[in-house]
Amino acid sequence: MIDATTHVRVARPSRDLAAAERFYVDALGLGVLWRSTERVPGEHDLLMVGPPGGSWHFELTHDPENPLEPTPTVDDLFVVYLGEPVAEALVDRLLAAGGTRVPAHNPYWDEHGVTLTDPDGYHLVLCSRVWG
Repeated sequence: MIDATTHVRVARPSRDLAAAERFYVDALGLGVLWRSTERVPGEHDLLMVGPPGGSWHFELTHDPENPLEPTPTVDDLFVVYLGEPVAEALVDRLLAAGGTRVPAHNPYWDEHGVTLTDPDGYHLVLCSRVWG
C-alpha cells in the first residue's frame, strides 16, 4: 500500500542536465541524490535531485543517442509550498540559473506565489502557503 513513507520518483526528460542542476540544485537548493558519472552507450544520462532524506525525488534524464524534446504544458507544475513569502533573492537565483518568470495559467498561483519555467520549459511554482 502507498503511504507517507513510500518513496516517489517523478521522471522527465531534460535537454541539458548541467543546466537542470544549476536550476534545481544551485539555485533552488535541492540536493544531488545520484547522477550517472560516465557515458554508457545505450543508457540514459541521469540526474536525481531532491531533499536529502526526503520521500521523493526528480529523475532528470537525457539520452544523447535518442534525445527527447521536453514537452511541458502550462499545467505541468512542480509546486513547492514554502510557508512564507517568496524571497526575491530566491527568484533572482532561479532567473540567473536559466529560469524565466511567467504568469501562471491558473491565477491561484499568482495570488499565492511566483511561477517560473526551468531551463526545459517546465513550470516551478514557489507558493507562499503551506500544504494541508
